[in-house]
Amino acid sequence: MSNISIEGKVNQIIQQAIALRVTDVHICPRKSSYLLQYRKTNELLFDEEIPIDVAERMVNHLKFISALDVSERRIPQSGAIQFSDLNTSLRVSTLPLTLGTESLVIRILSSDDVLHVDNLSIFPESLTILKKLMSTSNGLILLTGPTGSGKTTTMYSMMRYCVEELNRHIITIEDPVEKRDERFVQVQVNEAAGITYSTGLKAILRHDPDVIMLGEIRDRDTAMIAVRAGLSGHLVLSTLHAKNTKSAITRLKEFGIKPLEIEQAVIGITAQRLVTTNGSSIKYSKEKTILYEILSDKNLQEYLVSGNAKELLTLPHQLTNALTKGFISKEEYLRWTYEE
Repeated sequence: MSNISIEGKVNQIIQQAIALRVTDVHICPRKSSYLLQYRKTNELLFDEEIPIDVAERMVNHLKFISALDVSERRIPQSGAIQFSDLNTSLRVSTLPLTLGTESLVIRILSSDDVLHVDNLSIFPESLTILKKLMSTSNGLILLTGPTGSGKTTTMYSMMRYCVEELNRHIITIEDPVEKRDERFVQVQVNEAAGITYSTGLKAILRHDPDVIMLGEIRDRDTAMIAVRAGLSGHLVLSTLHAKNTKSAITRLKEFGIKPLEIEQAVIGITAQRLVTTNGSSIKYSKEKTILYEILSDKNLQEYLVSGNAKELLTLPHQLTNALTKGFISKEEYLRWTYEE
């Protein structure tokens, strides 16, 4: 470390993470040092121990270049860094711990990871539905799933499909902007400047968009505006924290969205899981594929009316199908079926 600067050390770590194709970098304090760990394929891998003074300077440097308050250690913060020469964006988040220390996690967001929509999943019928939804001129499409389930990849792939195949004008509002793409008009949430999801969405509606991408529906106000935008002639794409497609309907109701508004505005809901594949047997993906549960068309209408959707291909069904066809291992199947 004596022969390399703090900036150089940070760049070295990031370049190594990109080369190893990891999803996250963890810099976590311990009693006498910090641990540097990488997350790859759902495993947290130890890399090295870093002296406290060096690690704290690294954390401060990362906070500075992600436009965070370097002196603030009492509250969580999040920001973003763009490495244009590496075609990669980083999402940086800090978490305050005891005794004035903080943990820092870097999410690696490579633009190269944005797949063509036809390569998102091993099941073509899911992709056909996604493209049909994106071809609609108005309505609300919701993506649900846990962190690391491929929602960002799906969202950007769908938007690129809209631009490349449908010639749509897309405006996004994100916190932070996940992947820079000059084909979209991208707005960064900046609460200090008064740009929230709610206020930003109101401004976007006056900017003649065909498609609006809203990073996340977090509260009642944002949910209300997203629904109204979907009802007023815009296609709105967003994410929502929910276990599955049916739970997303419940979440909207909890935000105060009326059943009639849901019926009129929502055109599709996906729940998804990013699974590790038996790469040798799959022509679509070397390591990962996304399995989708998609509630749309008659299944959506049936569920809204009766609370049931008999023909819905649920995530458990998709997992079983993938296992039966040899696309995933028994271990991978069991890793995901416990929650369903």
